[in-house]
Amino acid sequence: MPHDHGNAHMDPTSGDRRVSVAIWANALLTVAQVVGGIFSGSLALIADALHNFSDMASLVIAFVARKIARRPADERMTFGYGRIEIVAALINYTTLILVGFYLIYEGAMRFIEPTEVAGWTVVILGCVALAVDSLTAWLTWSMQKGSVNIRALFLHNLSDALASVAVIIGGTLIILYDVTWVDPAITIAIALYILYLALTEIGKPIRTLMLGSPPDMDSRAVVRAMTEVDGVEDVHHVHLWQMQEHEAALDCHVVLTEAGWSRIEPVKAEIKERLSAEFSIMHSSFEFENIHHAHQNVQLFGHGDVEKKPDHEDNKDTERQ
Repeated sequence: MPHDHGNAHMDPTSGDRRVSVAIWANALLTVAQVVGGIFSGSLALIADALHNFSDMASLVIAFVARKIARRPADERMTFGYGRIEIVAALINYTTLILVGFYLIYEGAMRFIEPTEVAGWTVVILGCVALAVDSLTAWLTWSMQKGSVNIRALFLHNLSDALASVAVIIGGTLIILYDVTWVDPAITIAIALYILYLALTEIGKPIRTLMLGSPPDMDSRAVVRAMTEVDGVEDVHHVHLWQMQEHEAALDCHVVLTEAGWSRIEPVKAEIKERLSAEFSIMHSSFEFENIHHAHQNVQLFGHGDVEKKPDHEDNKDTERQ
């Protein structure tokens, strides 16, 4: 249940330096691939360049987000600025999806109107791209384990490295067998892989921004742990969400027995201790209710009341009995 941060606590300055190196490497590679793609006539090379350009933009967004996320909470952002990294990840995954659909369109057009492709230029620049992509993936590998923002970057660069391998294979086939159709075919294959990566990962930042409960946490187990505390009769109006990527928060109404009502502070302390130890929930707030004055017909999760059946449905239930 508790979050495993792994190597997430890397020195921020060291992490920023790694991202900076990756930005410059991808910027130089993008320029080289665009120029090479234009002169060689290779759509696959330009496709890889566009992907690298999206990586560079993603790295810039992530770099800025990392800086902003470290700002302390203030009167305008009382939970702090950590969620900016979730927003950055969502932007980066959205960019990947747009690039993927664009490459599919361009690949289809190249099937309709094929052009000559200079195989050696494709192979040479593909090898350079593979080296840069591998370097960037290595730089972000240890950082991505504890950050959805950096994970988006890592997947960008991992897919780039695989795309570069595909470009090299395509250029080799063009040199050996003069099969120009392989260039748009590889372009579409790269695009489909990009879409697969983006669509399988984009749900995580969306869930967080929608104030969803942590995906690796059983919400009902959290409620069960609270009701097992001596003096707690019931729990309702539960709100469980992620304030930031690794910080879960909870607020709810806690119904206490007569005995629990007489010792509210010890009961509250025990609930907080269990939440922290079993679920790593460090931020929690409660509204306590006496068992004799507790809210009735209320939802377990959320802040509404349980919907009351219309009178005619109650009559039907009675007739069935």
